[in-house]
Amino acid sequence: MFRALQIVLRGKNGAAAALPLPGIANHCSYSTGSTSQRLAGKVAVITGGASGIGKATAEEFVRNGAKVVLADVQDDLGRALAADLGHESATYTRCDVTDEAQVAAAVDLAVSRHGKLDIMFNNAGVAGALARARLVDLELADFDAVMAVNTRGVMAGVKHAARVMAPRRAGSIICTASVAGVLGSVAPHPYSVSKAAVVGLVRAVAGEMARSGVRVNAISPNYIATPLVMRLLAEWYPEESAEGHRRIVEAGINEMAGVVLAPEDVARAALYLASDEARYVNGHNLVVDGGFTVGKVPNMPAVPAE
Repeated sequence: MFRALQIVLRGKNGAAAALPLPGIANHCSYSTGSTSQRLAGKVAVITGGASGIGKATAEEFVRNGAKVVLADVQDDLGRALAADLGHESATYTRCDVTDEAQVAAAVDLAVSRHGKLDIMFNNAGVAGALARARLVDLELADFDAVMAVNTRGVMAGVKHAARVMAPRRAGSIICTASVAGVLGSVAPHPYSVSKAAVVGLVRAVAGEMARSGVRVNAISPNYIATPLVMRLLAEWYPEESAEGHRRIVEAGINEMAGVVLAPEDVARAALYLASDEARYVNGHNLVVDGGFTVGKVPNMPAVPAE
């Protein structure tokens, strides 16, 4: 029934497991990343900055010398993170990315507070309905809601970052996409389409922005065992334990031996794209997936029994 919407993996115990939504993170901890001040003097806005990949990136940016504006709708988390990072380095503002005026206001806050905007990380995103639905059962209202945040919200961020960056002829705009936008049938349709559109958006505008000295790139993370993903797996596979759900992500889906993808890994990818080290990287989709999207297990007939 749901075969078109999932890839089935077999673990050591032979149990089948479907993939959770990639590129969504809702938990992170401090990393032991670089302290080389690679963003010294730079100013960043991070949408969805109160948790997950956004939080990990805010921590990484501040550790590397940037001042950040955390734009989110999770007020308590956002304010707490700003306090933890230090009010000289971080500011929280409420921002629903489906409202263009609020996105514009977050950008304007960065400029009014710090005099400029160097980095715009369009990271806010939603999963949509947790239930897996066949194409013929797709609720277009859910599709519209996911697109409003994951694609239209990103476009609003790109637009208003460009508004203040282009006159200065400098800046880095980064957009969170997903492996679901690269490889089909690994997530529900609204999420996959929204993330594929983000990659298309980056490619559409990168050439124009290059002529103003502004770079626009995407990051496509693989699956991370975050609280949201764990809730998805709990709904899809209630017979499995929490530890079983974690093994699905960290062992069954993971491509890299000895390494499990964490929000901090995505934050370091964003750090690179934000830094002057990536000064000639533009229109690129940096896939952080350990090789997940470069191959597929052949759908071959079973080997005949002897």
